[in-house]
Amino acid sequence: MVTEKITETILAAKKEKALTFEDIGQKLGRDKTWAAAAIMGQASMSKEEAEILGDMLGLDDTIISALQDYKFKGSLDTSVPVDPLIYRFHEINQVYGTTLKAVIQEMFGDGIMSAIDFKMDIQKKEDPNGDRVIVTFDGKFLPYKKW
Repeated sequence: MVTEKITETILAAKKEKALTFEDIGQKLGRDKTWAAAAIMGQASMSKEEAEILGDMLGLDDTIISALQDYKFKGSLDTSVPVDPLIYRFHEINQVYGTTLKAVIQEMFGDGIMSAIDFKMDIQKKEDPNGDRVIVTFDGKFLPYKKW
């Protein structure tokens, strides 16, 4: 099955059972954002994790097996995203990308933040002026090596 079809099937079952990513993450013993990434086809599940999700959502063996495959990372086209929420992250990188790079490299040296040794958290903060979205990226620093 194609990743998009698998994701569509899983999301439909999730909606039908009125489950949240938090619910799924707790059952898997993982963070809600990792569970969402796996469902969106961006992370591979272990056999046990795939079977737990399969039991929760009534998924067939083809999908359970596909959830265990190594993934082709990157779910967006190379063009600028048009979905407003995803576009805002693109805009943040366009506006603040050089700032992030400058501050990180000033603090750590010449290198990058890993997207492999990485965690992400998303929280809601209530605010009288409008609720706030808090996104935390937690990646290992990887210095460039000289040879």
